[in-house]
Amino acid sequence: MTRRPPRPLATLLAALCLFTLVLVGVPAVAQAATAQGAITPPQGSVVEHLRVKVPAGARGAWLQAEEESWGPWLQRQDGFLGRDLLWDAEREEGLLLIRWRSRRQWLAIPASEIEAVQVRFEAAARRALAHDPGEPSLARATNPFPLVHAGELEWVAQTAPLEEEGR
Repeated sequence: MTRRPPRPLATLLAALCLFTLVLVGVPAVAQAATAQGAITPPQGSVVEHLRVKVPAGARGAWLQAEEESWGPWLQRQDGFLGRDLLWDAEREEGLLLIRWRSRRQWLAIPASEIEAVQVRFEAAARRALAHDPGEPSLARATNPFPLVHAGELEWVAQTAPLEEEGR
């Protein structure tokens, strides 16, 4: 197999595109894209992962309560980079992946603030469940969606989404 010489125009265009992306609005945290499409997260980044019990009939109420309570609160936190809410149908559990710029910023949040948001979450969940005929017994629970597991992971890379054809 013979090796082709680099194409200067293609290299220049790629460099200009990357430079334009940086100027236009890539977050202040520098992220390097590799040739494979992976994004290197900020050094020291951490992902908080939580699993909560979410019965199939209560998924909508769980998501609504998350968006009313934790969603807005997280958006205001120093170091918050984003979160993903996933649902495991087999286990009937919600999985939350919450990305933080640093472990220090995440752990600096006072426990009293977290407890206050949790109280709002549980109240929002009970309200949403009271309107949902599928899971009325959960509406009386102190915490309708109890924590099953909590942990943290070191965030080492993220794969950029594939571009759809025709865009």
